[in-house]
Amino acid sequence: MRLKETQKALNTFGKRVIKQAKQNLTKKKKNVNKKLYDSLFYKAKVMPNRIDVFFFMEKYGIFQDKGVKGTKSNYIENKDTPFSFRNYMPPREPLIEWAKKKNFRLRDDKGKFAKGNYNTIGFILQRSIFNKGIRASMFFTTPFENEFKKLPADVIEQYGLDIDQFLELTT
Repeated sequence: MRLKETQKALNTFGKRVIKQAKQNLTKKKKNVNKKLYDSLFYKAKVMPNRIDVFFFMEKYGIFQDKGVKGTKSNYIENKDTPFSFRNYMPPREPLIEWAKKKNFRLRDDKGKFAKGNYNTIGFILQRSIFNKGIRASMFFTTPFENEFKKLPADVIEQYGLDIDQFLELTT
Protein backbone atom coordinates (compact mmCIF):
# COMPACT_ATOMS: atom_id res chain seq x y z
CA MET A 1 0.00 0.00 0.00
CA ARG A 2 1.46 3.35 -1.10
CA LEU A 3 0.77 6.28 1.21
CA LYS A 4 1.58 9.10 -1.19
CA GLU A 5 -0.89 11.63 0.21
CA THR A 6 0.22 11.02 3.78
CA GLN A 7 3.85 11.43 2.68
CA LYS A 8 2.91 14.74 1.02
CA ALA A 9 1.25 15.98 4.22
CA LEU A 10 4.34 15.12 6.28
CA ASN A 11 6.66 16.71 3.72
CA THR A 12 4.57 19.88 3.83
CA PHE A 13 4.81 19.83 7.64
CA GLY A 14 8.60 19.39 7.55
CA LYS A 15 9.13 22.09 4.90
CA ARG A 16 7.02 24.60 6.81
CA VAL A 17 8.84 23.98 10.09
CA ILE A 18 12.28 24.31 8.48
CA LYS A 19 11.29 27.41 6.49
CA GLN A 20 9.93 29.18 9.57
CA ALA A 21 12.91 28.15 11.71
CA LYS A 22 15.31 29.59 9.12
CA GLN A 23 13.24 32.77 8.92
CA ASN A 24 13.38 33.07 12.72
CA LEU A 25 17.17 32.74 12.68
CA THR A 26 17.54 35.59 10.21
CA LYS A 27 14.74 37.76 11.67
CA LYS A 28 15.97 37.70 15.22
CA LYS A 29 19.47 38.46 13.98
CA LYS A 30 20.85 35.85 16.33
CA ASN A 31 24.60 35.79 16.24
CA VAL A 32 24.44 32.38 14.66
CA ASN A 33 26.73 31.50 11.84
CA LYS A 34 25.54 30.21 8.49
CA LYS A 35 26.48 26.69 9.57
CA LEU A 36 23.39 26.36 11.81
CA TYR A 37 21.12 27.87 9.15
CA ASP A 38 22.41 25.47 6.49
CA SER A 39 22.26 22.45 8.80
CA LEU A 40 18.48 22.57 9.28
CA PHE A 41 16.63 19.80 7.42
CA TYR A 42 14.05 17.06 7.96
CA LYS A 43 13.28 13.51 6.85
CA ALA A 44 9.73 12.15 6.73
CA LYS A 45 9.03 8.47 6.26
CA VAL A 46 5.62 6.81 5.95
CA MET A 47 5.24 3.06 6.34
CA PRO A 48 2.03 1.04 6.63
CA ASN A 49 2.43 0.59 10.39
CA ARG A 50 4.38 3.72 11.33
CA ILE A 51 5.04 7.38 10.54
CA ASP A 52 8.42 9.02 11.26
CA VAL A 53 9.49 12.66 10.99
CA PHE A 54 13.03 13.58 12.03
CA PHE A 55 14.52 17.07 12.24
CA PHE A 56 18.26 17.73 12.13
CA MET A 57 20.52 20.67 13.01
CA GLU A 58 24.01 21.41 14.34
CA LYS A 59 24.53 20.18 17.90
CA TYR A 60 24.61 23.67 19.38
CA GLY A 61 21.29 24.57 17.75
CA ILE A 62 19.31 23.01 20.60
CA PHE A 63 21.12 25.29 23.08
CA GLN A 64 20.29 28.33 20.94
CA ASP A 65 16.68 27.22 20.75
CA LYS A 66 16.03 26.15 24.37
CA GLY A 67 18.61 28.39 26.06
CA VAL A 68 21.07 27.53 28.83
CA LYS A 69 20.84 28.64 32.45
CA GLY A 70 23.82 30.57 33.77
CA THR A 71 25.51 29.99 37.12
CA LYS A 72 24.85 33.45 38.60
CA SER A 73 21.80 34.77 36.75
CA ASN A 74 19.22 33.55 34.32
CA TYR A 75 16.96 34.88 31.59
CA ILE A 76 13.20 34.53 32.17
CA GLU A 77 12.91 32.70 28.81
CA ASN A 78 15.16 29.95 30.17
CA LYS A 79 13.00 28.92 33.12
CA ASP A 80 11.95 25.62 31.48
CA THR A 81 15.24 24.70 29.81
CA PRO A 82 16.85 21.39 30.78
CA PHE A 83 20.33 22.82 30.09
CA SER A 84 22.57 24.69 32.51
CA PHE A 85 26.22 25.60 32.96
CA ARG A 86 27.47 23.87 36.09
CA ASN A 87 30.97 22.50 35.80
CA TYR A 88 31.99 23.42 32.27
CA MET A 89 32.26 26.74 30.48
CA PRO A 90 31.28 27.05 26.83
CA PRO A 91 34.14 26.37 24.39
CA ARG A 92 36.49 29.32 23.92
CA GLU A 93 37.65 28.74 20.32
CA PRO A 94 34.33 29.63 18.62
CA LEU A 95 34.15 32.79 20.77
CA ILE A 96 37.66 33.79 19.75
CA GLU A 97 36.78 33.26 16.08
CA TRP A 98 33.57 35.27 16.50
CA ALA A 99 35.48 38.15 18.19
CA LYS A 100 38.03 38.17 15.34
CA LYS A 101 35.29 38.21 12.74
CA LYS A 102 33.57 41.11 14.51
CA ASN A 103 36.95 42.85 15.06
CA PHE A 104 36.43 43.15 18.82
CA ARG A 105 39.17 44.98 20.70
CA LEU A 106 39.68 45.76 24.38
CA ARG A 107 39.74 49.43 25.42
CA ASP A 108 40.87 51.18 28.57
CA ASP A 109 38.97 53.87 30.54
CA LYS A 110 40.13 56.56 28.12
CA GLY A 111 38.89 54.66 25.07
CA LYS A 112 42.33 53.70 23.83
CA PHE A 113 43.04 50.16 22.75
CA ALA A 114 44.21 48.18 25.76
CA LYS A 115 46.62 45.29 26.01
CA GLY A 116 45.10 41.90 25.50
CA ASN A 117 44.76 39.49 22.64
CA TYR A 118 41.82 37.53 21.27
CA ASN A 119 42.46 34.73 23.75
CA THR A 120 41.74 37.24 26.54
CA ILE A 121 38.59 38.43 24.77
CA GLY A 122 37.53 34.80 24.31
CA PHE A 123 37.97 34.15 28.03
CA ILE A 124 35.95 37.26 28.97
CA LEU A 125 33.11 36.19 26.66
CA GLN A 126 33.33 32.62 27.91
CA ARG A 127 33.05 33.70 31.55
CA SER A 128 30.16 36.06 30.78
CA ILE A 129 28.17 33.34 29.01
CA PHE A 130 28.96 30.88 31.83
CA ASN A 131 27.60 33.33 34.43
CA LYS A 132 24.61 34.71 32.49
CA GLY A 133 23.65 31.75 30.32
CA ILE A 134 22.29 31.77 26.78
CA ARG A 135 18.87 33.33 26.15
CA ALA A 136 16.33 30.94 24.60
CA SER A 137 15.37 32.01 21.09
CA MET A 138 12.75 29.31 20.38
CA PHE A 139 13.67 29.68 16.69
CA PHE A 140 12.77 26.01 16.09
CA THR A 141 10.34 25.15 18.91
CA THR A 142 7.76 27.82 18.05
CA PRO A 143 7.33 26.86 14.36
CA PHE A 144 7.35 23.16 15.26
CA GLU A 145 4.57 23.57 17.83
CA ASN A 146 2.50 25.81 15.54
CA GLU A 147 2.73 23.41 12.60
CA PHE A 148 2.23 20.34 14.80
CA LYS A 149 -1.19 21.70 15.86
CA LYS A 150 -2.23 21.66 12.20
CA LEU A 151 -0.67 18.27 11.46
CA PRO A 152 -3.20 15.78 12.88
CA ALA A 153 -6.07 17.02 10.70
CA ASP A 154 -3.85 17.07 7.60
CA VAL A 155 -2.49 13.56 8.19
CA ILE A 156 -5.91 12.08 8.97
CA GLU A 157 -7.37 13.64 5.83
CA GLN A 158 -4.48 12.52 3.60
CA TYR A 159 -4.32 9.04 5.17
CA GLY A 160 -8.06 8.70 4.46
CA LEU A 161 -7.43 9.57 0.80
CA ASP A 162 -4.68 6.94 0.66
CA ILE A 163 -7.00 4.31 2.14
CA ASP A 164 -9.74 5.24 -0.38
CA GLN A 165 -7.26 4.85 -3.26
CA PHE A 166 -6.08 1.52 -1.87
CA LEU A 167 -9.66 0.24 -1.60
CA GLU A 168 -10.42 1.33 -5.16
CA LEU A 169 -7.40 -0.57 -6.44
CA THR A 170 -8.23 -3.76 -4.57
CA THR A 171 -11.93 -3.96 -5.46
